[in-house]
Amino acid sequence: MDAYLAVVSKREVRAYDGRPIAADAVRRILEAGRLAGSSRNRQNRRFVVLTDPDLIRRAAEGVFSPANVTGAPLVVVVLVRGKGPVAFDAGRAAQNMMLAAWNEGIGSCPNGIGEGDLLAEAIGYGPDEEAVIVLGFGHPARPRDPEDRSADEWIAAADRRPFDEVVDHLSGS
Repeated sequence: MDAYLAVVSKREVRAYDGRPIAADAVRRILEAGRLAGSSRNRQNRRFVVLTDPDLIRRAAEGVFSPANVTGAPLVVVVLVRGKGPVAFDAGRAAQNMMLAAWNEGIGSCPNGIGEGDLLAEAIGYGPDEEAVIVLGFGHPARPRDPEDRSADEWIAAADRRPFDEVVDHLSGS
């Protein structure tokens, strides 16, 4: 898939069809996150992978919208540690994973941390780490083919603020 088409066609998927995700696809998703850039190449992040439904349900108690997580056959918790732009680095890794998944026909949804203590209890990370995002992955209950539309058609259909409200061009004198 064209990278630009992948970016403009990606939508959050919160309902999955229940099929497991193939191990090779899981590996590619995680590699995409692992290879994301990081400040000074410190890579102060770690991914905790959940596939057990009971563990996923327990971890879901720690996010703002548990229903976005509980139906996913694959959940990845992104943990960070240290100083610097670690949240930005985690976001880069998360977006890489979600785009790699989309390229495989696998949907995803990022979830914010609502109850960090419950999440820490469920997956057991240490006091020097912080969970910054929980990603749910699965085959969409309503599949979409990104190539059914052009990039411009995906952009037109997106529920986003208009371009000119988001982008300001400044010029020097």
